[in-house]
Amino acid sequence: MTVHEVSRRTGVSVRALHHYDSIGLLPPAAVTEAGYRLYDGAALERLQQILLFRELEFPLREIRRILDSPHFDRAKALEQQIRLLELRREQLDNLIALARDIQKTGGKTMDFEAFDTQKIDEYREEARKSWGDTPAWQEYEQKSKTRTKTEERQLGDGLMEVLGRFHDLLDQPADGPEARQAARAVQTYITENFYTCTPQILRGLGQMYGAGGSMTDNINAACGAGTAEYAAKAIEAYTAK
Repeated sequence: MTVHEVSRRTGVSVRALHHYDSIGLLPPAAVTEAGYRLYDGAALERLQQILLFRELEFPLREIRRILDSPHFDRAKALEQQIRLLELRREQLDNLIALARDIQKTGGKTMDFEAFDTQKIDEYREEARKSWGDTPAWQEYEQKSKTRTKTEERQLGDGLMEVLGRFHDLLDQPADGPEARQAARAVQTYITENFYTCTPQILRGLGQMYGAGGSMTDNINAACGAGTAEYAAKAIEAYTAK
């Protein structure tokens, strides 16, 4: 979809979508030779996450950090977002009840408890801390701050090339020597270009590769069907040893 089609479908202005791209929050899936941005299903899925975090008053820079974190867990994020929205609904219900009471009493109700947002603020802060600045993220920020968007895309393409090695091994055991070598290549590439990829981080990434959703779809689209799921198994076997 073009940026205008995405804008019509989501209600997000074209100007906002351009801004999201300029800060690296929502890059398009592709850019035509004429310079038109094109968005796919994975981009819309990411936009949905962005909008949910925005509804909960997270700054854009913080949203980017969360979504780009190697530890990002979409299911966990949705649980937190749902809880925060429930707390906000509870406060709105209390405010509506207070306003109606004031209407009935002619303004003589001196109750300010409904304005208290402490519970929401505390949970939001707890959610922020759970996606806090990890050493891996700080290292990634340091390495990426001088790169252009083109360089970032090239590194992303390079990672897909490394992951593509798994596709050539689909008929091999996921715990075999070739698969271990491919898993080690992924770890090395991430460490050299993004952040120190410890066995724990690599294992978490492998689980996300095979968990379904946009990451699995993107890998399989770029490298061939079954690649993401095989990579998850190979990385699991590699990190277990």
